[in-house]
Amino acid sequence: MVFKNVLIYFRYIKRKFLDEGHFMNSEIELKQLQKEIKELRKEVALLKGEDENKIPTYQYSKIRDTELKKLFEIKQKLDDHIFDEWFNYPIEIDSSVEVFLTNLIAKNKFLVERCYEEDLKVYYIIPLLNQIDFLLKDKEIRGFYELPMSYATDKFILNGTVDFVVSEGLFESKKPYFFIQEFKRHEEYGNPRPQLLAELITAVELNDWKFIKGAYITGGNWHFVILEKLERHKYQYFISQQFDSTKIEDLKAIYKNLLFVKNEILAMIETS
Repeated sequence: MVFKNVLIYFRYIKRKFLDEGHFMNSEIELKQLQKEIKELRKEVALLKGEDENKIPTYQYSKIRDTELKKLFEIKQKLDDHIFDEWFNYPIEIDSSVEVFLTNLIAKNKFLVERCYEEDLKVYYIIPLLNQIDFLLKDKEIRGFYELPMSYATDKFILNGTVDFVVSEGLFESKKPYFFIQEFKRHEEYGNPRPQLLAELITAVELNDWKFIKGAYITGGNWHFVILEKLERHKYQYFISQQFDSTKIEDLKAIYKNLLFVKNEILAMIETS
């Protein structure tokens, strides 16, 4: 009833001040009208349980392309050579690692085909990451799973948990270096690319960096990503070709790409 009365009053004062020629005769009355409308909008928002001054919040796990483009100026770019240094760096895989990767495919390929999400993560993705071994106690670096993270401005908040991040810090994340975003089919918001990009944007802003790397996984397929910050809240990004982790040559390439990231992080720490 109160809400209805507020709306009736709102319509009344609007008609009152918009009578032909009335509001043009008094600048004071026009300002008063604007003030009353603003106050009424606040009252209506409160009655509806809304707060017009509340900063909108977006979750990493639910953000979509449309929301990402509303918050940032961001574009995908094509560059045939931007991944050359990363993907073509000479890294030798010894026979024991190749046996490990071959067995990993043989034991878990059915999980990839059926997309048992948590099983795929536990039995297929985590063993691969453990083989890379991002836990470096002497450097205070390790991988974090389901890490809470946030980035807040005066216009919006990005928050949520990230699937996996290699970060400085043993007990808590202090400086995120590399992200992996997984795809979960049962969720309404399924596209991992904008989710990963939101996480990468958070990291470059928090770290004040120009470039950052990441990857996202859909089933057994991996894509690697490079995000470049051009200026505040303006970015461009590059997406690699697809790597099918159920094929041994592709899985070996994924392994090399991850090992390159580990070595790059170590080099960054040593020069900082």
